[in-house]
Amino acid sequence: MRRPIIGIIGNSYLINDQYPTHAGGTMNSEAVAQVAGCLPLIVPSDPLLVTVEELLDTCDGFLFTGGRPNVHPAEYGEDETPAHGEFDRCRDAITLPLIRACVDRGQPFFGICRGFQEVNVAMGGTLYPEIRDLPGRMNHRMPPDGTLEEKFAIRHDVHFEKGGVFHRLFGSTCVRTNTLHGQGIKTAGDRIGIEGHADDGTPEALVIKDAPGFTLSVQWHPEYNATQDPVSRVLFSAFGDAARDWVGNRGTGPGFAAQSSVA
Repeated sequence: MRRPIIGIIGNSYLINDQYPTHAGGTMNSEAVAQVAGCLPLIVPSDPLLVTVEELLDTCDGFLFTGGRPNVHPAEYGEDETPAHGEFDRCRDAITLPLIRACVDRGQPFFGICRGFQEVNVAMGGTLYPEIRDLPGRMNHRMPPDGTLEEKFAIRHDVHFEKGGVFHRLFGSTCVRTNTLHGQGIKTAGDRIGIEGHADDGTPEALVIKDAPGFTLSVQWHPEYNATQDPVSRVLFSAFGDAARDWVGNRGTGPGFAAQSSVA
């Protein structure tokens, strides 16, 4: 069987403040290739360049990556404020309908950080622009200084719902993760099952209830050190298995969620 093709959602960047690019972190591609066992393919997230239909036909699964720009609040019915930060409306225009299409088809996807937030918004949910300003919440943002290892260091526990998909996948109701995000879920979208929370109550892990395929999404960054970190290996290995199931059955098989009995 050929390696499944995983579309890695790219972000728009300026190199040297003037040369526009579509880019994806090397650690995303490494996790997809080395742990999931799939073929990484960076997607230029711009509706002028690609369509959702073309992506669904070309790729077997999708990695909705993290990124500095946030989902525009207009996508969940709120006004833009300085607290919402930077935006990438072209990425919004591709990812939100793509997520909904994958849910309907049972095509596997894995959401990370901004991708986790995109999944919630795509299903009708809303976001807090800055969770560190909320009473009782910790600062989940990336430390401004230090080495890459220090910025991606393990910082808190995530507690899973007993009997849920994540609990069964890990064989534990608690794992330790890094944390590098400013926004977070305010209200859960339709069919969003929040199965994991940080100690301060911030949602950290979700699935789409009753979806026919793999829909796991996490608020942390498991792509970092994915070949060595035991939590990351479990997630990317399961994602790769779901993508191989999709290639083998092209959507006709039982699917990850059906096998996991998401309730």
